[in-house]
Formats: sequence, C-alpha cells, structure tokens
Amino acid sequence: MAGIYIGSTSGFSGKNMVVMGLGLKLQKDSVSVGYMKPVGAMPAEIEGTAWDEDAYFVQDVLGLKNDAEALTPVLVTQDFKVKAFSGQCGDLMGDIKAAYEKVSAGHDVTLVAGSGSMYSGKYCNVDGVSVAKELGLKVIIIDRFQEELKYDYLMVMKEALGENLVGVILNDIPPSFMDEVETMLRPCLERMGVRVLGVIPKDPLMGAIKVSDLAERLGGKVISAHNKADKVVENFLIGTMQVENFMTHFRKNKNSAVIVGGDRSDVQLVALEGNCPCLVLTGNLYPNDIILTRSEVLEVPIVIVRDDTYSVAKKMETILSRHKLRDVIKIRQGAQLVSANIDYEFIKKSIGI
Repeated sequence: MAGIYIGSTSGFSGKNMVVMGLGLKLQKDSVSVGYMKPVGAMPAEIEGTAWDEDAYFVQDVLGLKNDAEALTPVLVTQDFKVKAFSGQCGDLMGDIKAAYEKVSAGHDVTLVAGSGSMYSGKYCNVDGVSVAKELGLKVIIIDRFQEELKYDYLMVMKEALGENLVGVILNDIPPSFMDEVETMLRPCLERMGVRVLGVIPKDPLMGAIKVSDLAERLGGKVISAHNKADKVVENFLIGTMQVENFMTHFRKNKNSAVIVGGDRSDVQLVALEGNCPCLVLTGNLYPNDIILTRSEVLEVPIVIVRDDTYSVAKKMETILSRHKLRDVIKIRQGAQLVSANIDYEFIKKSIGI
C-alpha cells in the first residue's frame, strides 16, 4: 500500500491542483486512489458537519466518500488553537495514523495533502515533515514562483526527508523566468540531489475569477449587466492615470478588470468601449447614466465597492493569487497542466505502482 504526501514551501502553492491532477490521472490508469488531508486549516460547516473546505471539495472531485473525521482528523478551529497553544492537544499523531489506516484501506495509493508549508503545524507536532515520516510516506513538494523560487527551502527539505523526497514541482513559472529555471535552477537542484519532477508554466486561467465571485470577495455588488456576471477576470488595471496613458496599458492587458474611482467617467468609458470583463468602481460612488447605459448595451458588468482604489487593488492582488479551483473548467485545465508537465512515470515507479 503506497502513500504520497503532497506538500509545499508555502500556502496557496497549488497542492489541490496537483492532488486532483495526479489523482484523476491515476484513476484513469485504473489505479485505486485514496485521499486525506491530515490537518485542515479551512474549517467550514457543510450540511451540519464540520469539514475542511478544500478536503471536502477534492474528495468530491475524486469520487470518494470518507467521513469528516477520517478525511481530516485535525481540524484547526479557534477552539483547537486555544487548546494547542496551552499544550492540551492530545495524541494528534495517533488520530492521524488511525485515519490514514482507514482511508487507505483497499486502495493502491493514497494521496495525503499538506496544509500551508511543510512546517505549518509545528506548534502541535503535526507539520508536514513529521506527518510524512510518521506515516512512512514518499513526499512531493511544490514550490510556486512568487518573485522567485525558494530553492534553499527545497535543499533543506532534501536534508530533512532524505530518500523519502521523491522530488519537487516548480509551479506557476512565467515565460520570462522559464529559461533561468531550465538552465540554472533545475541543474543546481538536481546536483544537490533534489529531483525536479516538473515545471508547470503560468496559466492565466488558473488565477481567474468570475465577476460575481469577485464582487462577493470584495464586499461589493454588481449593479449592471447582471446576466454577464459569469465573465472571467484574469488580472486588473488601476485607472488613476490620465486617459491617454491608461489606454496604452489597457490595450496590452486584455481580460483585466479596471479599478477606478466612481467619479472618473472618462476612464470608465474607455474601459467599457474596450470590452473589459468588468469595471470596479471604488469609494461607493455610482456612475452616471451614460456609463450605466453603455454598460448594459456592451454587457460589461459594473461592481460598486466601498473601499478606496488602493485598498481594492491590494485585495484584488490577494484574491487573484489565492483563488481556489472550484470551476469545472479550471479543474480540467489544472489536471491537464499537471498531466502534461510532470514526470508521471517516475512518480509511479518511486511508489512501486
């Protein structure tokens, strides 16, 4: 009975994408797949039961039916933190081992998803390194590009995990950095004994979000073209500059929401006529009738938010970098990215299947 722990160097690095992509690929090859997330940091009540939201979703995609306690034996609620910080955790590792035995029974391989980074949960001894060692799991670590890659961290993981480290996946790599990854970082990591299992290129669709979801996350509301609130936003532009300068940037950034003050009708009109996916108007200022009419005619939704432009831009940055895979189209795209860019055969060989 094989098991793989899929962890990462930081939160929001693509663990769910890799788990689902790898799991669906294995299932397609007639491999029986189990799944669990030992430590859940996203508690949510679903149909009267406390689950980890991500684990519940991934299990559903993989077609599995474990109960909440087996799927995520350690759920990090506020009550849990109070007990943990006061040294009243109990035998958490024992709970995890018992749950792993239950969810892995009858499966060829069990995918075990990490939470946060490989050291998240150290305060109560349920960090990724400890869990993987205790369960005797092979480990794959994802490092997502965020200004740079955490190559030092990956080398430390090799020291911490030894032969149990199957390798690493470098995720969300922009085209401008790809050459450096292939000519410098990959050879360097592999010289240090860290096998690079795959390099997944940046895909705008994976960070995209529907206008309706964006409005909800920003604490705003859609006030026009409601029937087009399922349009997808991949990026954003801030419309605080002069119209001429804004037009130059706008032409280069399609599928970008435009964040602009409610009193800047000049920029709003340019964005609408340029068919942006949506306008986000800040300061709780409503547009004039001309803008509203053009929005309806051109079918470009307008979202009104209370915050100032700078605050909204910071929120947008966080939302687009941390938006979850929930749409079918994104799950398919994520699975395709994983399947096309990782050394699937080496992973299978490393776990003996």
